[in-house]
Amino acid sequence: NPQGSRVTPVFATQLPGLNTLGISMVRIDYAPWGLNPPHTHPRATEILTVLEGSLQVGFVTSNPENRFITKVLQKGDVFVFPVGLVHFQRNIGNGYAVVIAALSSQNPGAITMANSVFGANPPIPSDILAKAFQVDMSVVDQLQAKF
Repeated sequence: NPQGSRVTPVFATQLPGLNTLGISMVRIDYAPWGLNPPHTHPRATEILTVLEGSLQVGFVTSNPENRFITKVLQKGDVFVFPVGLVHFQRNIGNGYAVVIAALSSQNPGAITMANSVFGANPPIPSDILAKAFQVDMSVVDQLQAKF
């Protein structure tokens, strides 16, 4: 895919034995310089363990501070993304990277920021997004065309 990452979920839909246990997992594979783009899990905290490679990870705290917290992780490192906060991971190496992440819900949900804002169906009106992002409507139209 254009981002260079693949998420393989293990939710209750894939493994019915997880039903009612309040947990799930994902494996994420990253191509060199691949990205798991900014997203959030509205119903789960995520704890990620690096199995291979080096990743830059980060999340943004909630309003009004909106503080960006980031760290470079190596094989064996663990990082936590609090429930509901926007976060990402990026492979910062020339080789492949692999992580396993556990989530505190059997159905954590995932809202990818760019997809949900610029790829909404039906589309969010361009004038609303232009005002929210303080850009010209032509920029919004260009972004919406990609999704």
